[in-house]
This record gives sequence, C-alpha cells and structure tokens, in this order.
Amino acid sequence: MLELIEQLKADILNGALPRGCPLRQQELSARYNVSRIPVRDAIAQLKNQGWLVAHGKAGVMVPELNWREAEDLYQMRMALEVQLLEHALPNLTHEVLGRAKDINLQLNNPCLTLLERGQLNWDLHATLYEVANRPTLFNVVAILNEQVRRYMGFQYGPLNYRDTSQSEHEKLISLIESNQTDQALRYLKGHIEVAGRMLVDYLKNEN
Repeated sequence: MLELIEQLKADILNGALPRGCPLRQQELSARYNVSRIPVRDAIAQLKNQGWLVAHGKAGVMVPELNWREAEDLYQMRMALEVQLLEHALPNLTHEVLGRAKDINLQLNNPCLTLLERGQLNWDLHATLYEVANRPTLFNVVAILNEQVRRYMGFQYGPLNYRDTSQSEHEKLISLIESNQTDQALRYLKGHIEVAGRMLVDYLKNEN
C-alpha cells in the first residue's frame, strides 16, 4: 500500500490528479491496476494527511491549495520548530550534524522528483529535531510538514527556492556546529518565515 500512497502523492504533485476534480475508488483501482481494498486504505490515509478530502457521498478529491492554509502552516511551523530545535540543541552531536549534511548533499541531486525532494527536506529537519526527545511536539511538527509537502511544486517550481533553501540549510548547520545557538534559532525562524511568506504572496496573486 505504501507504494500506492507514494504514487498517488506524486500524481497529485505533478497534476496528473488535478485539484478540485472528484475521484472514486473504482476509477483509482483501474488507474493503478490494484484492487479496491488497497485503494480504500490509501484514500483513508491520504485523507488523514490532508492530501485528499471528502467529495459527495462516496468520493474524494484533491483539495485546492490556498494562501490562508499556507500561512497557517508556516506560522505554526515557525513557532513549533524553533521550540523543537531549542530542545534538541544540547543533544546535537557531530554524528547527527553529519547525517544532516549528508541529506543536504542528496538534495543537490537535480534528478529528484518533487516527492523525493519534499521527503528529503523533512528528513533533514527531522534529523535535527528528533534528538530533542519530545515525541509529542515532534509528531505535531511532522504532521505540519506532511501538509507542507503538498505545496512543494510551487516552492521548487515558480518560486525557484531550491538553491536558497540548500544554502540556508548549510548556514543553519554551521551555526549549530559553532555553538551559536541563539543565532541558529533565529536563523531557523527566518528560514521558515521567508519561504512561507513568498509562498503566501504567490498564492494570493494567483487567486
């Protein structure tokens, strides 16, 4: 089922499953050549993650993306991720930072799909956060980042934010390595806020 979920997400991101159009289990079953049971289970999980919403009595659809949701997401991330990093800072060893650097290098691969890039971006942040040993806060942040992945097509497409994001990751890790903790926390806040504001402004102009 995991492969089906990833395929559905990829098709949502690349527009193969357009936003606002109703989808039914039977149609998806035929499209992906699987039985209706894994389709039903995949739909349930994607609804829980916000990738799909209910439509009519028996269908679902890909929700429209809007600036208000994008604004809520980046503002919540900005507040909670800074808290999470602050808890994590005392536990960020050279080994953990090395893993984060390796992930950032993987993000330089120009052949990555939007889905892969979004997952690696979260993997990098998660690597820094998980040593905070705050599972409840971490899980909330993970859910927010899953929602943000639906907007990756804008950030890595028309907003052309990929290279900026990469350099900001490097700077953040460098600040942590040099024990500039206050600067690192401020930098993470700005990293999330600037990208979030750019996305919100873009979506407002699109409407």
